[in-house]
Amino acid sequence: MSLRSRLALAFAVVAAVVALLVGVLSYRAASDRITDEVDRTLASVSAAVAAGETGVLATSEGDPGDGPDEGRGRGRRGDGDPLVAQAVAPNGAPSAIGGRRLALPVNATDRALATATTAGGTATTEIDLGRDAYRVRTTALGGGRGALQVAVDVDESSRVLTGTAIDIAWVSLIVLIAAAGAGWLLARRITRRLVRLAGAAEEVSVRGGLEHEVPVEGRDEVGRLSASFNTMVRRLAASREAQERLVQDAAHELRTPLTSLRTNASVLRRVAELSPEARERLLDDVQGETRELSRLVDELVELALDRRGEEPEEAVDLGAVAQRAAQRVQRRTGRAVHIDTDGSVVRGRPAALERAAGNLLENAVKFDGDGDEPIGVRVRQGTITVTDRGPGIDAADAVRVFDRFYRSDAARGLPGSGLGLAIVRDVAESHGGTVFASTPSGGGAAVGFGVGPERLLPSSESDHDEASPRSITVGDT
Repeated sequence: MSLRSRLALAFAVVAAVVALLVGVLSYRAASDRITDEVDRTLASVSAAVAAGETGVLATSEGDPGDGPDEGRGRGRRGDGDPLVAQAVAPNGAPSAIGGRRLALPVNATDRALATATTAGGTATTEIDLGRDAYRVRTTALGGGRGALQVAVDVDESSRVLTGTAIDIAWVSLIVLIAAAGAGWLLARRITRRLVRLAGAAEEVSVRGGLEHEVPVEGRDEVGRLSASFNTMVRRLAASREAQERLVQDAAHELRTPLTSLRTNASVLRRVAELSPEARERLLDDVQGETRELSRLVDELVELALDRRGEEPEEAVDLGAVAQRAAQRVQRRTGRAVHIDTDGSVVRGRPAALERAAGNLLENAVKFDGDGDEPIGVRVRQGTITVTDRGPGIDAADAVRVFDRFYRSDAARGLPGSGLGLAIVRDVAESHGGTVFASTPSGGGAAVGFGVGPERLLPSSESDHDEASPRSITVGDT
């Protein structure tokens, strides 16, 4: 059953239950009111007859007892209630007093009231006599005088109540049908956007139509769901585009080292024909291409997995991050690194920030060549800047050096995959920051990144221990 049908059915059931409940309560109220009115009439007539006023039993169509039909009286009081009264002797024998010519049955309760010594006891019951129904009130007269029975025909009241019940049933049925129709229309209006959203989701899941978005109508839960769905679709489309671009770029970049390795492998088939110097150069070339291929694969895996959400965020001292990255680079390359920090503490992922700082240092070492001066690292207000004394960065390349696999003309002859600075940009953007690259007036290059200003935490010199000074040179001998 569809959601629309369920909503329509729910509306119909609720409306039917409410209508039925109101009808039953209304019927009970009407029935109780009519019964109370009949009982008041019987009480007043009984009091009048007991006082000898039998005229209250006279009918509008003749004296009591007129007419041949003993089973169904024709007389009516002025108020429209056909009455009959009889006396019950202490021995239980009934005798007619007036009203319809009708003998009322005497049961054990009536006999007990007839023999009562105290007046005023009453008993009320309903009986069927032929085709008529009567409500009978028996009143004890006390003092050995027996009891008085007064009855009134309640067929008219029963017909009124039956008609009321039928009317309530029809009204309930009409309410049920109207509620079902209104529920269907309302459910259709409510579920129309959900149906459209479900269709779009099926389009995405079955056909991969990530360009399909749904209109956002209203600010209710369905509107918010539609907006979230559109955001999800846009992000999925961007992710798929990035993955396709990464695969294409990776295929292009992997082709060069693989071609070189294939060529070297074919040369190795004639290794016996090569001179020792040629064999040494060939092996060095194979090892170099293998290292570059391994580094490229590692960086591709790092970008493809995108493990941003796996590392918890914490307070990170950027000076300490730069120092750890400098120590690792110094062990690999032997180059000294000078760090100048203001003690900036940010909220972020320490491993990712350290990876970004390390990539900046490795990039600087690669372009700085065999310089004797230390690589410079400057930490200021949540920003890490690495400077070198290499050839610098052209203005045309400054905006593209952080693109994946982009390599400037000056870098094409150097080792590397073109992914190091792309990883730096991803880390910066995941921390709400940006990257930058420029050529200082004294030459070389200044490349760095910063986190978002909202991630910069309050800090002071007292917040840092003595192992993290403001200025340190790693690897200085």
